Amino acid sequence: MSERHRLEQVRLEKLERLRRAGMEPYPSRASRSHTSAQAIQAFQQAGEDQTVQVSVAGRMRALREMGKTAFAHIEDGAGRLQLYFRSDELGEERLTLLREAIDLGDFLAASGTLFKTRTGEITLRVADFHILAKALLPLPAAKEELVEGNRVVHSAFDNPEMRYRQRYADLAVNPEVREVFRSRARIVDELRRFLNELEFVEVETPILQPIYGGAAARPFTTHHHQLHQDLYLRISFELYLKRLLVGGLERVYEIGKDFRNEGVDRTRNPEFTQLEFYMAYADYNQVMELTEQMIARVAERVTGSPRISYQGHSIDLTPPWRRLELRAAILERCGIDFAEHPSADSLRRAMQAKGLTPDGRSTRGKLIESLLSHFVEPELIQPTFIYDYPRDISPLAKSKPGDPQTVERFEGYIGGMELCNAFTELNDPLDQEQRFLEMGRAYSAEDEERHPMDDDYLRAMRYGMPPNGGFGMGVDRLTMLLTDRPNIREVVLFPHLRSLEGEPGE
Repeated sequence: MSERHRLEQVRLEKLERLRRAGMEPYPSRASRSHTSAQAIQAFQQAGEDQTVQVSVAGRMRALREMGKTAFAHIEDGAGRLQLYFRSDELGEERLTLLREAIDLGDFLAASGTLFKTRTGEITLRVADFHILAKALLPLPAAKEELVEGNRVVHSAFDNPEMRYRQRYADLAVNPEVREVFRSRARIVDELRRFLNELEFVEVETPILQPIYGGAAARPFTTHHHQLHQDLYLRISFELYLKRLLVGGLERVYEIGKDFRNEGVDRTRNPEFTQLEFYMAYADYNQVMELTEQMIARVAERVTGSPRISYQGHSIDLTPPWRRLELRAAILERCGIDFAEHPSADSLRRAMQAKGLTPDGRSTRGKLIESLLSHFVEPELIQPTFIYDYPRDISPLAKSKPGDPQTVERFEGYIGGMELCNAFTELNDPLDQEQRFLEMGRAYSAEDEERHPMDDDYLRAMRYGMPPNGGFGMGVDRLTMLLTDRPNIREVVLFPHLRSLEGEPGE
């Protein structure tokens, strides 16, 4: 018998013992008058000469046996509270049941009177207790040991792979992980608050789409059997949000899931959370200003300061952020001026002369993008906007006046990674149609950069789309920054993982 099954068998026997003693291990109701924090606060406000009676509930984290008494700690979502059990109050049989049939990890309810111990800890003198849920397995990180006859628990669940696969156990034993996801919730709340104050309207757009678009990524494909129709999980909200500008909603945003069938690394997960907004009568300069204001305020509201620490770097998010033209940034880092190389072949030869091995199938824009990723991005620790990108990798952005091959696009970088992407949006339907046609010719059907023709979107543009600025940001990456986490899997509750042998999946 494996250790796991042996432990489970022992606890199953304890479960039956509880039932024989008349204590249902999974009762239908739970009664709680106070959280642990509320109980402590009630005692502090009442004063030590007042009687404070409470009913509390939580997971048992520690148990110390001392003859005819026992001390335990239970933990709930608000904190921990010490419990004090006495045989002369509960009876010897009940105290024995506590010692021999209750385990660390079980959920308990207890009621009684609060007091302060000689060491100054506010404690519940238990008049009654019952179990709320019997844990049939010890938490993976919970290693029970006997120290001078007392059971204690040590949190040692630090294997990342196991933590991601069993996030429920990770949350249960690692308080700092729970705090990461509380921070994530506050980040999303503050993003909404910021945009709502500027009179943006939050909307919802389709997740299942007949035509994918709005980004350069390979989609996930599914099929609707009744309609006999292939559909795609969205890779972006963009084309639907901009349709709403046509309809007269001048400021719109959405926070939701996107799905991209692409590589997985420390900043990418196939399913991720994105914020996108679009604002009429704005260009990429105004979007830059709004972006730096939004991120700085969210950081201050969530962490207490616009100055954060990320992976050993002190980063100041206070506006204004540095602005650096893409051409100048690449020239400074690697000595290649891509403006002197108007074709992909010419730029490829220049890269080869520097000892690089560029992809022979890449377009000029993708080669420029590779230079940015290799030479520039890792150095962008302090917040920086890189702006003015090649037209052929930005089919939805408006060209710069007098320079049709360059578009008004920026990407925001912090901590050596891309955080956001934004454009002065293209609102000329004839130009947009030509871009779609060019993309279809320039890229193979399997290429992630290929953007399919969307006739309905073009029809919407023909009704008239106001000039506008658009923005997209990975909420997961922002959470990484503000919680100082190096990997996206640390800030996604249930990240995608390769299936283990014997499990369903790949």
